Amino acid sequence: MTRGEGACLVCGKPIIYTETAKEMECVMCHRKFESYASCEDGHFVCDECHEKKGIEVIMEGVSKTTSKNPIEIVQEIMENPYIYMHGPEHHILVGAALFAAYRNAGGKVDCFETALEEIKRRGSGCPGGTCGMWGCCGAAVSTGIFMSVISKATPLTGKSWGRANLMTGRALKAIGEVGGPRCCKRDSFKAVTEAVAFVEEEFGVKMEMPEKIVCTFADENEQCLKQHCPYYRVDKTE
Repeated sequence: MTRGEGACLVCGKPIIYTETAKEMECVMCHRKFESYASCEDGHFVCDECHEKKGIEVIMEGVSKTTSKNPIEIVQEIMENPYIYMHGPEHHILVGAALFAAYRNAGGKVDCFETALEEIKRRGSGCPGGTCGMWGCCGAAVSTGIFMSVISKATPLTGKSWGRANLMTGRALKAIGEVGGPRCCKRDSFKAVTEAVAFVEEEFGVKMEMPEKIVCTFADENEQCLKQHCPYYRVDKTE
């Protein structure tokens, strides 16, 4: 099936969210999970199955890129059909793209492959739907993961611990101010933008950014804010 409008990966119908979790069986791996989301016909795909192919695309893309522009990196990777309109793969994509751009812009990195694997591991632990269910968008969490990795933060460190939390908070504020419904593309762009500014302020490492961020995914998002989104591409006919 083609990617579109946050559709079910099995039948293409819209995803329905519930206010409370219930046990569901993944139609792909047949394991059972507590979840808030299934399609109109009851199909449920767990986060691991949903993001598996997408993570492979992300890891390959950020490992090869020479770009210093994390927006350019995420937009190129987002064009791959395995990066769905919405999904937990964005919780890895944001941090991984930032890390690659940071390294390419001269940021200090001890071992790129080891650190990138750690970003993947931590980002995979952030479930889909946390933006609405926890009030903590995974794209923002991904910036905190990125900051934690480059500053070697742990629960017992001082300044680096603060930086990681400040980074997540800054990204969350920017994402929340736009309002919902969720959009993994918009939230990713917001999170990356805040992270680029924060890194320059804190470390003096200047990553590149486009003059203007223009989203090309509006037609795939049934809940798109259109003119109310800062990245919406307005056609002259509109």
